[in-house]
Amino acid sequence: MSDRSSIEWTEATWNPTTGCDRVSAGCDNCYALTLSKRLKAMGSPKYQNDGDPRTSGPGFGLTVHPQALTVPLKWRTPRTVFVNSMSDLFHARVPLDYVRQVFEVMASTPQHTYQVLTKRARRLRQVADRLQWPENLWMGVSVESAKELPRVEDLRQVPAAVKFLSCEPLIGPLPGLEVSGIDWVIVGGESGSGARPMDLAWAGDIVETCQASETAVFVKQLGSCWNKAHHKDIDQFPSALRVREYPRAEPRVLA
Repeated sequence: MSDRSSIEWTEATWNPTTGCDRVSAGCDNCYALTLSKRLKAMGSPKYQNDGDPRTSGPGFGLTVHPQALTVPLKWRTPRTVFVNSMSDLFHARVPLDYVRQVFEVMASTPQHTYQVLTKRARRLRQVADRLQWPENLWMGVSVESAKELPRVEDLRQVPAAVKFLSCEPLIGPLPGLEVSGIDWVIVGGESGSGARPMDLAWAGDIVETCQASETAVFVKQLGSCWNKAHHKDIDQFPSALRVREYPRAEPRVLA
């Protein structure tokens, strides 16, 4: 848990589970896997379980943390909270009863806005009707390449108040992306060691698609490859990509 976050589209993080396993190409350079290895070496109690080396790594074994369920109850100031920045709440090894407990905490703290992001869109769709969906929960799926476009349709079947896509790390174009029924789209390149380049045209196409359908779009960053050649500040982005909008809020576009 962190009471503050450096992620541009949220304010805080909350990790009632930690650890995960690779499921698609977007996981290849997972920041959470790398960070978990470091946290394990530092002796952090939440990161002592190792995952399968074929799909996970040191400190990154899927682990539930019931003691973390009470954390948002202690936050007096309303905030936007990214749930499981170090895991995936819809991982197959997270018991459905535990997912329900996480949802109950979110429902009991309506002063906060919660953002849940998953790559397990199929499980999300399969269990959605067995969950009580609070109004302060935004539900998202990762769509990093055209291969993962079916996740968008899975998300459409979910009764979340706000539905969003995270096209980060964007490692390929998304031809045919349809954003009807989607409230928000985040776009970003890949960061860190071994980052794959993002063609700015891929990001531009997503922005145009969103703007044509009046879907909020948030260009987070353009990736490490861009940063090495240019400046990472948004005012250095190509003008068409200087856009950071939020769902259910007045759009804020940087000129």
